[in-house]
Amino acid sequence: MPEGHTIYRLAERHRTLFAGDKVLAASPQGRFAEGAALLSGSVLGDTEACGKHLLHHYDNGLSLHIHLGLYGKFADGDGAPPEPVGQVRLRLASDRHWLELRGPTVCELLSPVEVDALRNRLGVDPLRADADPTAAYARIRRSNVALAALLMDQSIVAGTGLIFVTEVLYRAGLPPTLPGRQLTPAAWTTIWADLVELMGAAVTAGKIDTVRPEHLPEAMGRPPRVDPHGGEVYVYRRAGLPCHVCGTEIRRGELAGRNSYWCPTCQPSSAGLAGSS
Repeated sequence: MPEGHTIYRLAERHRTLFAGDKVLAASPQGRFAEGAALLSGSVLGDTEACGKHLLHHYDNGLSLHIHLGLYGKFADGDGAPPEPVGQVRLRLASDRHWLELRGPTVCELLSPVEVDALRNRLGVDPLRADADPTAAYARIRRSNVALAALLMDQSIVAGTGLIFVTEVLYRAGLPPTLPGRQLTPAAWTTIWADLVELMGAAVTAGKIDTVRPEHLPEAMGRPPRVDPHGGEVYVYRRAGLPCHVCGTEIRRGELAGRNSYWCPTCQPSSAGLAGSS
C-alpha cells in the first residue's frame, strides 16, 4: 500500500495537471458512473493529501475522495485520453490533460461535512505543517500496545506504513515491541522529527531512503539495494542480511498481523514477535 509521501506526490501532480480547469469525468467501468456524472463539468479548485487519503476539491462543493489501497493506481498524460483499457474506475479529462484511476479501495464523493469527518478521524500527519504531535504522543503513552503497531495506526499517525515505521524505530534504537506507555518524551521527539525529515525527503525524491550518509553503498563499498518497495534502508525486507551498522543478522517476525523487521543488537529487547526468524 502506498505510504503518505506517494499520496502527497499524487496531490501535487494532479494539482499541476488540473487545478483551475473544467474537467469531464467518466467511469468506463461503470462502478463510479453516478459520481462521475456529478463531477463532470466542474472546476478543480485544489487537491489535498491527508495521510494515505487523496482529496480533489471542486467548485460545486463536492470533494473526490480516493484511497488507493493495495491495488489502486493512476495513469495520466497530455492531450486527448486514449481508449480505456481494463477496469478504469474513473477518468478525468481537461482540454490539456487526462487521468485514469484503476483498482482503488475507495472512490467516492464527499460533502464538506464528510471531508471534515475524514480529517477528524485521522491522526497527525508528519507531512502537514499544521500537525501537532502532542496529541499522538498522548495516545501512545496511554497504551500498552507495541509501538510499531501504534505508529501504523492511522488514527494516531497518518501516512506512515511499514517501511517508515520499521526504519524510524531502527534509527531510534527502539524495538518494535516496546509498549507505547514506555516511550519517553525525548524518544517521541526524536521519532517525530525523523518521520518529518524522512517522509519529506521521500516526497522530493519519490522513493524512501532511510540510511545515513555513512551507511550508503558508496560509503561502505557495498552493492546498492534493488527493491521496488524503496531505496536504501536499514532493516525493511532485509531479514537474514547483516546490519549495516553492527553486522548482526536482521530478524523478521509477525506483529499485529504484519511482518516486522529489526536488528536484535541495535534494537535490543525485541522478544515477543510471533514466528521470529
